[in-house]
Amino acid sequence: MNFTLSAEQKLFKQTVHEYSAAELKTRAADVDHSGAFNWVAVRKMGPLGLLGLTTPEEYGGAGVSAFEAALAIEQLGWGCGSTALSVAAHNSLACAPIALFGTHAQKEAFLRPLASGAGRLGALALTEPGAGSDLAGGVKTTAVPEGDSWIIDGSKMWTTNASVADLMVVLVRTEPGSGTHTLSLIVVPTSAPGVTIAPPEKKMGLRGSPTHAVSLSDVRVPLENLIGVRGNGLQQTLSVLDGGRIGIGALCVGLAQAAFDETLSYAKQRHTFGKAISQHQAIQHMLADMATEIEAARLMVYEAAYLKDEGKPFTQMAAMAKLFASQVSERVCYNAIQIHGGYGYSANFPVERIYRDQRLMAIGEGTSEILRMVIARQVLGV
Repeated sequence: MNFTLSAEQKLFKQTVHEYSAAELKTRAADVDHSGAFNWVAVRKMGPLGLLGLTTPEEYGGAGVSAFEAALAIEQLGWGCGSTALSVAAHNSLACAPIALFGTHAQKEAFLRPLASGAGRLGALALTEPGAGSDLAGGVKTTAVPEGDSWIIDGSKMWTTNASVADLMVVLVRTEPGSGTHTLSLIVVPTSAPGVTIAPPEKKMGLRGSPTHAVSLSDVRVPLENLIGVRGNGLQQTLSVLDGGRIGIGALCVGLAQAAFDETLSYAKQRHTFGKAISQHQAIQHMLADMATEIEAARLMVYEAAYLKDEGKPFTQMAAMAKLFASQVSERVCYNAIQIHGGYGYSANFPVERIYRDQRLMAIGEGTSEILRMVIARQVLGV
């Protein structure tokens, strides 16, 4: 595999990096402090293609490869973890199921406005109070056909983007029981009567990426809002999550790179015992390990994206990349604070925020423990 960037890819990466530096990094601290969504920056993403990264051009997207999408998400994560997470979720979790499994009419009605940046964002509502990793058996939200509509009742938790989304793709139980073909994905407008979005969760980090509990009470949507085949929702969701893990892995790399860049600069400026701390061997070894692990994580993310682009099985590699990249992000950010010393514990220095932001990466879109199960099953062939 050759991961040397083409001239076009280099230009794309540089364009996104410059955008991230100007629009995200400069506002990241304020976004974290206020918890306000960075609409100013996000509204500028449409013309750059960042709101429809892998969505086909025929439906208003940029139509870039999974590899190029990973390049973009990494650069956004480098600038602001909060905004990057919302954009990654919009692309990988909201746009992707419609693009992968939706009809032409659904793509025109739902995907085009999301991908082109003409409206607001999208969300995927999976988790419930009693259903996190155990979606097959735990989902209680139901959708019952009545006439020309689905009637949806239930509740969701940890729904990223719910308050800034025009629509949610909702995982619901459409068949009795708890088998693997009892769930379906249905598009639900957030403005539909009966949809109630709770205030944003108060979180440790990623405070500018709104996360909400959502209740659905007698919500009525057209039958044609069903995505793909009825009863295939679990399989569709797992496929979507495989792709989403590449994006989260890329986001981890971006966060780690941001922490490393801040730390490298600090180590060159901070003096102890008559010289810059970057001249102390202990600090040099920490920096060397940080740089090495970031590059290793980056290449794993690239490989997962490459396999996806080639149409080859990528479930195992995506899980490995996300698992490893989240671990690297944790170690890099931990050591970034350690090298900063007391200043690293201060909110006046970016590494404090970045450390809090990265902590979710080992939980969202598959906890590290679930990913190890996925990897083990792939390795064992079971």
